[in-house]
Amino acid sequence: MSRILITGSTGFIGSAVLRQALAAGHEVGVLIRPGNPAPRTDSPASTSPASPAVTVLTGSMAEPPWEALRRFSPDTLIHCAWIATPGVYLESPENELHAQWSEALSLGLVEQGLQQLVVLGTCIEYRMGSARLHETETPLEPTTPYARAKDQLRRRLVERLADHPGVRMAWGRVFYPYGEGEHPARLCSSLISSLRRGDEVVLKTPESTKDYIHISDLAGAILRVAEAHVDGPVNLGTGEGVTIREIADHLATLLGRPDRVRVASPAAPDPLGFIVADAGRLRKLGWEPKVTLESGLRRLIDTHHS
Repeated sequence: MSRILITGSTGFIGSAVLRQALAAGHEVGVLIRPGNPAPRTDSPASTSPASPAVTVLTGSMAEPPWEALRRFSPDTLIHCAWIATPGVYLESPENELHAQWSEALSLGLVEQGLQQLVVLGTCIEYRMGSARLHETETPLEPTTPYARAKDQLRRRLVERLADHPGVRMAWGRVFYPYGEGEHPARLCSSLISSLRRGDEVVLKTPESTKDYIHISDLAGAILRVAEAHVDGPVNLGTGEGVTIREIADHLATLLGRPDRVRVASPAAPDPLGFIVADAGRLRKLGWEPKVTLESGLRRLIDTHHS
């Protein structure tokens, strides 16, 4: 078992990773800003306090609690913290700050003896096209401040870690997570809210195809990458694409509102119209998705509060 430090443990992805890391028997520390509550360690719908198995380290990305981190002495960092507010994060100037904080935290922990980093990047670091995105064969072409900051962080860490040949860094490119605990403005939750109100849902880019991965499957993938001591980039996606229309139709059927979905005429072009992972490297680690799209959407509906 590992001693794992998780950043962003109160967020959508980080909280799911925390729950699975604890379930797997790892010793876990979490970085929590002063005054913030400790993360839940059961389900997103619960208000239970943190498990006593979690070591809470009070501090921030900007001001890490270095002495407490030294005492906890993690051997693995799973770095999930970043700005992620829908409608804000892609263009936010905070992205560059997060890159600077992430680099300083990662390298400071390495100086204290950390042996492994698992850092979350993004699928939109890649140049987009019509083929599945591959870690080494698809060129990188980040176009937003968010994607550029992630890519710059990866490049800086690779350069700086050259002086620490015993340290491994997995760079996990996250595709499209959905599920319980997601922000209400994310696609699936916003569709659920609209359909429950009886609003007409007009799909502007119905054939836009993305790699949607349930949050529990994503957390399992991240933990598997950490446990396998992966070095280098790895796609965190299922390898299967689903269209916006398919998601909307599934949700409308499940909610008894199949008549409330229509397609805009004409449909709008989507510059990010096909974003699907080549998941070969991840699957070679023994990971397989466990949650089907329909069951994942059912679970989201069951926990969704409009």
